[in-house]
Amino acid sequence: MLQDFKNGANRKLHQLRYLHEVARQGLNITSAAEVLHTSQPGVSKQIQLFEDELGLQVFQRNGKRLTGITEPGSQVLALAARVILDVENIKRVGDEFSNIETGSFTIATTHTQARYKLPEAVKKFMKNYPQVKLNIHQGNPSQVAEQVANGEADLGIATEAISDYENLLCLPCYQWNRCVVVPHGHPLLAEGLLTLEKLVAYPLITYDFGFTGGTLVSKVFADAGLSPNVVLTAIDADVIKTYVSLGLGVGLLANMAYDAERDAHLAMIDVSHLFPDSTTYLGVRKDAFLRGYMYGFIELIAPHFNRAAVNEALKLSA
Repeated sequence: MLQDFKNGANRKLHQLRYLHEVARQGLNITSAAEVLHTSQPGVSKQIQLFEDELGLQVFQRNGKRLTGITEPGSQVLALAARVILDVENIKRVGDEFSNIETGSFTIATTHTQARYKLPEAVKKFMKNYPQVKLNIHQGNPSQVAEQVANGEADLGIATEAISDYENLLCLPCYQWNRCVVVPHGHPLLAEGLLTLEKLVAYPLITYDFGFTGGTLVSKVFADAGLSPNVVLTAIDADVIKTYVSLGLGVGLLANMAYDAERDAHLAMIDVSHLFPDSTTYLGVRKDAFLRGYMYGFIELIAPHFNRAAVNEALKLSA
């Protein structure tokens, strides 16, 4: 009888994983099956069995195709996500005390943070925890926050949007501002103190305004009654610098993305007097169990948040 109970519990957990992954993959059963390393018919069968046992439909259908999520299905999926996270937390508790320095760790972050701010911390982390598999996912701030909120990533590092999610604990990591990059000999270099009015006189190449504090930048221009001539946007600071080098416009980017040696072919003008500082946040789920090495990484990137400080912040946010 005990074995029957265990088998039933395992089957139900598998079904919840299938439901969760199908929803996460935009109702695409084929994609879900690939992520789960199983067959499409197997996923469909388990979903059908789950719905039959529960006596309700989780997904809306048009023939064999899933087209939406029912109202009770939304509640079931929310509970399924919670169960899956709790199971993962239980596993982490066991791992923490049996395999202290082994495991996996997924960080979601923006290109600018991954390219210019994280390398030194990642290098030290891999030296300190050589048996931990580290994964870095890149996206815009909203995608970063979503991945952490959904449990796809353990830690998020981004500016602005990551602080908008109620189930995330956001720790202010560091502040940064912006600079303008231009080819040597550009007229702006002889202008003296740069103003917004001087800047809008030239075509601008910058981040997509959905990225890296872009909404703040657009607000500064709007508040001044100015409309910059943005001729090209990108999520990658290196792409911005490439097109500035081609003479296609003036680059506006994070000051951390300019390196005097690597970018010697370009001149840099500090514009921190034109824009408020932006804050980069570390985000973790308030209900996640953090492994020791996760605390270790947080302290590497934000030394003012040691394990005790993070735990105190989690306690206050509960």
